[in-house]
Amino acid sequence: MTDTPTDLAALEAERRRIRAAHLRPAAERPRSTARGLHHTALISGDVERTVRFYQDVLGFPLTELIENRDYPGSSHFFFDIGNGNLLAFFDFPGLDLGPYAEVLGGLHHCAISVEPARWEEIVRRLDDAGVEHVVHSEVSVYFRDPDGARIELIADPLGEMYGDRVL
Repeated sequence: MTDTPTDLAALEAERRRIRAAHLRPAAERPRSTARGLHHTALISGDVERTVRFYQDVLGFPLTELIENRDYPGSSHFFFDIGNGNLLAFFDFPGLDLGPYAEVLGGLHHCAISVEPARWEEIVRRLDDAGVEHVVHSEVSVYFRDPDGARIELIADPLGEMYGDRVL
């Protein structure tokens, strides 16, 4: 990624234009055609290491571990992240996959809401496990999982971002 000079005022003007053209007041928005996020699938380089991290450090229970129907020998496994939502993983043994990279169309980060008391407990667990992390705005903690995926745990309720309604 190369850094190029950025015209911040122009970018803010573009956000204002897009908001004016597309963002409707809550009372005027149509109901979503979706029921919710069934699962988000990430890639794991080591199934057991991933299970230990997500279940033992973050407290997301493993709910299933099956063979990936699309790639024989590959595992597809799931963690409960609350409210009927799942965080899923694939491993691809035998494929020479490179390290995590930020690319257009790729995952920037996955943000998961946790209760404030649990958030503080998980931040302590990250410390205890030696996982580098950054706390932002006293309610968000950002870190990378064992394969480099960026994860945010946020103590704000679902539908809120730093005290503002986003839903």
